[in-house]
Amino acid sequence: MPKRAHAPSRETDLYEPIRDYLMAQGYTVRSEVHHCDVTASKGDDLIVIELKRQFGVDLLIQATARQRITDSVYVAFPKPAINGRGRHWRGVQRLIRQLELGLILVDFGNASEPKVNVVYHPLPYRRRKRSKSRRAVIQEIAARSGDYNRAGSHGAPLMTAYRENAFLIACCLDRFGPTAPRQLRALGAGAKTLSILYNNVYGWFERVDRGVYSLSAQGREEVRARPELAERVLKRIDVKTAEAEKQPF
Repeated sequence: MPKRAHAPSRETDLYEPIRDYLMAQGYTVRSEVHHCDVTASKGDDLIVIELKRQFGVDLLIQATARQRITDSVYVAFPKPAINGRGRHWRGVQRLIRQLELGLILVDFGNASEPKVNVVYHPLPYRRRKRSKSRRAVIQEIAARSGDYNRAGSHGAPLMTAYRENAFLIACCLDRFGPTAPRQLRALGAGAKTLSILYNNVYGWFERVDRGVYSLSAQGREEVRARPELAERVLKRIDVKTAEAEKQPF
């Protein structure tokens, strides 16, 4: 049974497996040359590798400084345990790519010897903008009537355009009682009124008859919990109601 390799207690524990890997590729390897942790040369090819026990900003600062010496700069650290943080790890890899750095992971896992894995090499990064994502952000901004969230807060439910639309419907039902989707749309609830009522994502609505919905106890609590927003929404509803009353029969 292979002996389990110990996780590194020092940055220097990363050096030997990386040195051996590069030497096997025909490189001449030297450490601590002009503040570079590891240098490797073969002909005109010069590689610089910065080592850290874990990923962090200091590692990126050091690595990007070495890009003044050569384009072939890598960051190297022990292979991390993802443990459900896959999204975060993908973000880390994207950041390293965008800085045009290479990535080397050293696996101190179950093998008898640490395993070196060059995840990717440093290459020019071409940022691709996603038009669909851009359009979604612009549409969301336009659909919100105000700024009801606090940037940087965690745990609190966000007031998205969809939630604001549902809140408007909840305010209508709170004021007028059981109402049909058609009447709610006339009050400014929008084209998604029926789907919002039917899907009932937040548990604010109850179907009391065919095509008629009322406000649930949970919905009533939500309206009471946001008095300032409810007042603003009700003013919009009053304007719509006044406009409807002026319409000739």
